[in-house]
Amino acid sequence: MTFEEALILLKQGKHLIRQGWDGSEEYIFLVQNAMYQSEPINPYFLIRTQEVPALSVFQPTDCDLLADDWKIVK
Repeated sequence: MTFEEALILLKQGKHLIRQGWDGSEEYIFLVQNAMYQSEPINPYFLIRTQEVPALSVFQPTDCDLLADDWKIVK
């Protein structure tokens, strides 16, 4: 699926990955309604990997945005 289609699913709480990734990536997901010290935080993407620490901020590249190999993993 395209990133446009994937974005709809990410907003619904799904976890997605690109089939073209073959590294330690497990999935990306959208964090919404987060708070820090009682202040709201803008939505952001995280990626879970097999590395330590396992969670990092995910910023899609041009290739990610133009890819059509996104799939749901959870």
